[in-house]
Amino acid sequence: MATVTVVGAGVIGLTCAVRLLENGHDVAVVARDLPPHVTSAVAAAIWYPYLAEPRDRVTAWSAASYAVFAGLVDSGAGVTMVPGTEVFRERSSVPWWAAAVPDLVRVPEPAPGYADGWSFSAPVIEMPVYLQWLLARVAALGGTVTQSVLTELPGGLVVNAAGLGARELVNDSSMEPVRGQVVYVEQVGVDRWWIDDSDGTTYVIPRSSDIVVGGTEEHGASDLEPVPATADAIVDRASALVPALRSARVLGHNVGLRPARPSVRLGREGDVIHCYGHGGAGVTLSWGCADEVAGLL
Repeated sequence: MATVTVVGAGVIGLTCAVRLLENGHDVAVVARDLPPHVTSAVAAAIWYPYLAEPRDRVTAWSAASYAVFAGLVDSGAGVTMVPGTEVFRERSSVPWWAAAVPDLVRVPEPAPGYADGWSFSAPVIEMPVYLQWLLARVAALGGTVTQSVLTELPGGLVVNAAGLGARELVNDSSMEPVRGQVVYVEQVGVDRWWIDDSDGTTYVIPRSSDIVVGGTEEHGASDLEPVPATADAIVDRASALVPALRSARVLGHNVGLRPARPSVRLGREGDVIHCYGHGGAGVTLSWGCADEVAGLL
């Protein structure tokens, strides 16, 4: 078995660490930021392939993750299976990731104003709970998590799960932040998730004690301060999709920077296994990618 350093403590890094520990490796996670101060903590987070390529590998990784998340329901990890619908203003083709979902069906009568829709049950992951669950799992398996600012990758066997940090650590100029702003509102009885595909950024994700509504997709933007006017627009769009939200009290705001690149980088180069560039699908791809990382060792 190997001694491995995982660089990055977001959902990708921690999931890779868990899989490697389960396979008997000695694992140390090192990261500039630790939960809850990581991009993954801002995620809605619903299983949904978004801003990630290439499609064939993304579909396979997503399917593997879906199966793991379904098995984590009622485990204390903060995972629930929630039914929901993605709606379209025009007639749509079968989603390219359809093979990853066991119960995808076309909606016979979509919501008023929409021409089409697809429904399925999706894992919804409450990230504040889930990230702590991952940390506890790493510790229980004998791994360590240390906060440290790195200017280069360490020596030995390394899993590079640094997200946007890969721009500097491995000089990857293709990495791009994609700013996403969300609003948290009180839970007013919404029990289904909704995604409006007409603009690609409107979604409503119910959780146990609140509802995450979004969002934005701002390529190249890196400001982490919530913009009030943007928040108002997010709530207006979400309320048009789910009218019950009009009476919901706003609980808070957040901004995250999705680590995007033209395609996910997952492969081994010498002693380094790169696993970053998951865009808006880090949670969705996490377990499938972690399995592949483990295989590369």
